[in-house]
Amino acid sequence: MQCSFKDISKLINKSNHIIITGHLQPDGDCLGSMLALYLYLQDIGKKVQVVLDDEIPLSFRFLPSIQEIIRPSQTLCSQADLIIVLDASDIERIGNLSTQTSCPILNIDHHKSNTNFAEFTYLDLSAAATGEIICDLFDYLHYDPTQAIANCLYTAIATDCGFFRYANTTSATLRKAAFLVDFGAQPNLISESLQMRAPEYIAILTGVLQTLEFFHNQQIAAITVDLTKNPLLDSEGFIDYPRYIEGIRVAIMFKIVDENTIRVSMRSTDIDVSQIALSFGGGGHLRAAGCTLTDNYLNAKDKILAAIENMLRDD
Repeated sequence: MQCSFKDISKLINKSNHIIITGHLQPDGDCLGSMLALYLYLQDIGKKVQVVLDDEIPLSFRFLPSIQEIIRPSQTLCSQADLIIVLDASDIERIGNLSTQTSCPILNIDHHKSNTNFAEFTYLDLSAAATGEIICDLFDYLHYDPTQAIANCLYTAIATDCGFFRYANTTSATLRKAAFLVDFGAQPNLISESLQMRAPEYIAILTGVLQTLEFFHNQQIAAITVDLTKNPLLDSEGFIDYPRYIEGIRVAIMFKIVDENTIRVSMRSTDIDVSQIALSFGGGGHLRAAGCTLTDNYLNAKDKILAAIENMLRDD
C-alpha cells in the first residue's frame, strides 16, 4: 500500500528491531540515506542495524558509521520485525536479504521504475534523491539532523544529481542542500573525499579505458571492467569517461563479476534507460540505471546493446 509520513512514523514507533537496507551496487544516495536513517533511529532509542548484500565502494569510507554496515544472515533477519528498503525499486535489487525474512517491508524510493514490491511504499518521483525524502521525513517528525546525519544526507542528494549538474536538480533540491549545510554538512569534505583516488585506481582506469568501444554510429560508448582480475576494484566514476564523449547518447559499463554474472550500468542524455534496466530485472532513473544479467559476458553485452539500439531506432 502507498503510505504517508504519518504511516511511516507509526510503523517505526511500533517496531522493536529494524533493519535498514538498500540496493546492490550501492551509490551515494543509497548509502547516505541508509546511514542517515540509521543514526536517527539510534538517536530515538530503536534497535537498528544496517545491512547490505554487496561490497561498499572505498570512496564512501568517509561517511559516518559506514563501518556499521554488515552483510545479511538468516539469524539476523529472523530477529527483525520491520525492514526498511531505501532507494531500491525492485525486491531483486536487495540481493539475498529478500529471501531471509518474512517480516513487513517498508520501501522509501524515488525511482520511476519502482515495482511496488513492498507491503508499505512511500514513492516520490519528484525527488532528485531518496535523501530528499528522508529530509522531508525528518521535517515531518520535527527532528533536527546532527552534523553526521547532515553529511550523510548531503552526500545522498549531491551524488544523485551530479553535484547539482543534472536535470533532476530542482529548487527544492538546492533548498535542502542549503538546509543541511546550516546543520553542519561539509560540501568541501564530501566532494574532496569522493574525488580522492588511490594510485591503483588510476592504473586500473588506464586499462579500462583501453576497452572503450563505440556502437550505433558512435551514439553508444561502452567500457568493460573485469572484477575477476580485480575483485576489490572501486570503479566509482569510471562510467563518466564514456558518458561525456561528444555525440554519445548512451554510455554503458559492463562489470564481469564471474563467468555468468554481468553487472551493467547505463547513463543517457536523452532516452529512458530505466526501461531497459527494468526489462532485465534492474531499475533506476530516466538517465541513469542498472541491472545484473545471469549470462556470459558476450551474450549479456549483445542483449544490452540490442535493447539500446532498438530504443534509439524508435526514438
